[in-house]
Amino acid sequence: MITLHHLVYSRSTRVLWALEELGIPYELIVHQRTPSFRAPPELAAVHPLGKAPVIVDDGLVIAESGAILSYLNDQHGSGRLAPPAGSKARVIHDEWLHYVEGSAAMPVMLNLIGGMMGGLPENLAAFVQPELAKTMAYIADGVGDGPWLMGEDFTIADIQLAYLVELAVGAGLAADHPGLQSYLSRLQDRPAYQKAIALGGPVVPSQMG
Repeated sequence: MITLHHLVYSRSTRVLWALEELGIPYELIVHQRTPSFRAPPELAAVHPLGKAPVIVDDGLVIAESGAILSYLNDQHGSGRLAPPAGSKARVIHDEWLHYVEGSAAMPVMLNLIGGMMGGLPENLAAFVQPELAKTMAYIADGVGDGPWLMGEDFTIADIQLAYLVELAVGAGLAADHPGLQSYLSRLQDRPAYQKAIALGGPVVPSQMG
């Protein structure tokens, strides 16, 4: 059975959600953050990065949410939450899957961390703000009329993107794109998302929401 090491208020909500969405049996181990909002040292005994999510499946240890989502979908979900391998749609899907952490997360997370630390330095803010505006516009355009990134088909790319959209909406970073709030509402209406939140806690801490 798959074991998921889940850290509260983290990207590992994606994996918990995917496990529920795909109906995969799993064991859940929940880790609490330290008073400084860091991952606890116990996670370093699971994976050298000392972060979450991490899954363990028959001795295979995998970190990084995008890699985990692909593994779960391909190895345990019959590939049903992604377009067929080799198709053009799969290429577009995988671009979204990797874009979230490869490019989009940086301006969003810098804004959030800066807010927690009293604000970004002026020069850094001058660099980040245009990147944030471009990122939010690109995501909003990608979602379009939806309902999902790939049109009518809900995929693991939506699960990957949801975490970032929820952070951005909660922090008021997506105010110029009301379609993203509608998209987030559709995501949050999914029973598997609701089960993941019930088991693992909310994505956004109350002081950040």
